[in-house]
Order: sequence, then structure tokens, then C-alpha cells
Amino acid sequence: MTHPFDAADLETLRQWDTPTICNGLEVLVPQRRAIGFTTRPMVAADARLKPIVGLARTGLIKSKEPARGPVPDRGDTYAYMAASGLPTIVVLQDIEDQPGYGAYWGEVQSTVHLALGVLGCVTNGSFRDTDMLAPGFQIVGCGVVPSHAHVHLLAYGCEVNVFGMVCVHDDVIHADHHGAVVIPAEYVTQLPAAIDLVSRREAVILEQTRQPGFNAEVLRAALKRSGEIH
Repeated sequence: MTHPFDAADLETLRQWDTPTICNGLEVLVPQRRAIGFTTRPMVAADARLKPIVGLARTGLIKSKEPARGPVPDRGDTYAYMAASGLPTIVVLQDIEDQPGYGAYWGEVQSTVHLALGVLGCVTNGSFRDTDMLAPGFQIVGCGVVPSHAHVHLLAYGCEVNVFGMVCVHDDVIHADHHGAVVIPAEYVTQLPAAIDLVSRREAVILEQTRQPGFNAEVLRAALKRSGEIH
């Protein structure tokens, strides 16, 4: 599949946190400002890591009970998740009545996936082995638990919903310790300019707050100037 962007375009977006990406999308796609992102607090395996940006590789998991039927072949699963030209991010929806009951992610899964070119995972499920995860592999999930339980993959390449973020195969995902957002493919290369516009508008307001004599009238004038920037 061809994309209207390349690996360098995705790498460029890693310089901004996920809220800043959302700001840019509000300018470019105002009709999406209330959809396309995670809407519950999440936990990052390492909040110090740079944001991750890549193509979604999706799946559904459960963990309370052993699988009741056939499960996907592990080799096929890894082949699906692996990066090929562009980096990937695994997006897993835990469909248990108690998501995160057992951890899919730990030392082994993070190490294997990172070696396959996967940057990280976004999930409503849990993770473990926090001191042994592959260095640089980011996990943004619901929290930490000690056991795998019976965690298993039910399906992959399907639509998923992670805390309100609906995602399908090959969606562009931007994620950090704040959560994650889907970037419509046609806007990837337009985001830097949109972010610059938002930053210039905000700078007018923020600069005034640092000046002596700042008050509501000064703010009113700054808001007007900010709104005139295009």
C-alpha cells in the first residue's frame, strides 16, 4: 500500500507531544476535534521517551480464561505486526469485562516487537516487567499487573476501540504519556504548518502574561491579535 507520506514525515511528528498534535488537527480537521483520540487517563511505561508515530497494527485480546477456540498462529501474528518500510505501533483492545486482568506486554513481547521494528503499543490492557521492558519500547496502557493470566490474541487486523479511539489497520497513530490520537493520512504532511500556526497564536497570549501590568483588558487585546494570525 502506498501512503501520502514517508518515514521522514512520521519522524518529524515525533518532535511534538500528542496534545500538540491534537491542537494541529483541530485546525486542519475541526470536525474531528471530539473524536479519534483516547479519552481516559493512561499509564506510560516510560514517560521520558519521545512520542511514537507509526502505522497501526491492530488486535483483540482476552485473559481471564483459556482460549475457547483456535487462536492466531504466533508466527503469523509477529509477521503482521512487523514494520516494513514504515514503523508500526500495535494497538490492542482488551475485550474482557475487566480489561487488563492479565498482561500481554512484558519483557519478551516488548523485546521481540522492538526487534521487528515496532515502536510500541497503545492498549486498554495492562503490562508488566516494568524494569525489564526493551529499552526504548513504549507502552501506553491501563496500568501494571503481575501476571499473564490466560492472555491470548483473539484476532488481528480488525477494527479496535481503545478508550474511545477507534482505529483500523494502517491508521497513523501518535502516542505519548498523555495518550494517543489517530492522524488522518492526508494530514500528516500538513501538521507541521498547522502546529506552527497554533504556536504563533498562543505565543501572542503567553508573552503578554509575562509583562508587567497584565490584566483582563491587555488579555482582550492579545486575544484579538492572536485571532488575526493566519
